[in-house]
Amino acid sequence: MDENGVLYTRLYIELENDGLAPFTLTGMSTEMPGFLLLPADEAKDERAVVTVAGGDQETLTRRIVITDCAAVPHEPQPISFTYRTWMGSGSAKVTWNSWHMTGAAGSLPVAWQRGFAIKACNDAVSPEFP
Repeated sequence: MDENGVLYTRLYIELENDGLAPFTLTGMSTEMPGFLLLPADEAKDERAVVTVAGGDQETLTRRIVITDCAAVPHEPQPISFTYRTWMGSGSAKVTWNSWHMTGAAGSLPVAWQRGFAIKACNDAVSPEFP
């Protein structure tokens, strides 16, 4: 939670280019209840556009605001990316695999966005929550 009481967390995305030519990530977005992906904020060292050279990797950072803990979907949701290469521009949707949380009942799959919401919402109540 920030100084204004906004419930947020950070998303770190590892971008890896296994090809020879560079690509440029020009945007990302998602639409889901209870979950808001904020635009890049250069003042917070978040780059709006990231170029990844061939054979290299970069890390992309974005802030996520949890607007309603209970409303964040339980099934994995996609994030849309726009990109540019030497062949032109395009877009792609990526849906990350579920995380696995381990507890007394064993291992349980949790949608990636629910994992972020659970962490942010629990930290708002008690930073010591396991």
